[in-house]
Amino acid sequence: MSILVTGGAGFIGSHLVERLLTNGYDVVCVDNFDDFYSPEMKRQNIAHLLSDERFHLIEADIRDMASMKAVFERYRPSKVVHLAALAGVVPSLERPLDYNSVNITGTWVLLELCRQFGIEQFIFGSSSSVYGALSKAPFREDDPAVEPISPYGATKRMGEILCYTYHHLYGIPITSLRFFTVYGPRQRPDLVIHKFARRIMLGQPLPIYGDGTSLRDYTYVDDIVDGIMASLENVFQFEIINLGCGHPVVLMDVVKLLEESIGRKAVLDFQPMPPCDPPMTHADITKAQRLLNYKPKVQIEEGIKRFVEWFLAHWEWMRKVK
Repeated sequence: MSILVTGGAGFIGSHLVERLLTNGYDVVCVDNFDDFYSPEMKRQNIAHLLSDERFHLIEADIRDMASMKAVFERYRPSKVVHLAALAGVVPSLERPLDYNSVNITGTWVLLELCRQFGIEQFIFGSSSSVYGALSKAPFREDDPAVEPISPYGATKRMGEILCYTYHHLYGIPITSLRFFTVYGPRQRPDLVIHKFARRIMLGQPLPIYGDGTSLRDYTYVDDIVDGIMASLENVFQFEIINLGCGHPVVLMDVVKLLEESIGRKAVLDFQPMPPCDPPMTHADITKAQRLLNYKPKVQIEEGIKRFVEWFLAHWEWMRKVK
């Protein structure tokens, strides 16, 4: 079976591609290596996979219908896992139209090709950002999620709505997975754990939004991949499912764990909380447990140790990455 993974050279995508290859699948990896963060880092993520004859790397933009149609025609994937996106809450304030173009138009192109080519299953990588600031914790999938507080969250919610429309009209089996604050080796440099580790190593202040008591449902990347794999193995007509750890962690506790693992003290720079940042994310994972037998295994203490081991092993190269 051939599976197309968009954004397959990115943080979550590269881990998923590895797992798929290990499990015997043929993988078509589509990535445009844009400069939102270092393209070289993304190329490093998949460099060890290039010699695998079951791995097919296509450099293409998901918004380009002609290029993507050529991929579908050549490789005839059975299933699509759509992870490509412009990500990040705060950056979406600066580039809202770009987020609209990539996250909405790109998703629309893929759904239309899935319709044309009779794809067996479409899995959409959504985000906890769809819930906004007023959702009741823990966040449940039956929350209306109609008040996202960032352009990024709004585009992800719109992607989910497009998915439902194509399921309703054309019967495409679709699962939308809402990821909660994913971290681990290969994490993007703009995400908090990676950004803070870099700043600690360089002796630079850590920007702490608010008073440091904000809560995030940090989820280790291997657990997220477990959830995606379980979704591929369980084909639903249409479902929205949270993938989180289920145990929010205070930001200052994350800082302390990083200090302990790196062996250096952090310099703190307290700043106002941005209006696009919710005070808490907290996944209700009951549905994932019931439908996917989803069981997060890596708690924050162990996860940060694993991240720091990877980070320090690559520090001389990583310090140059933007």
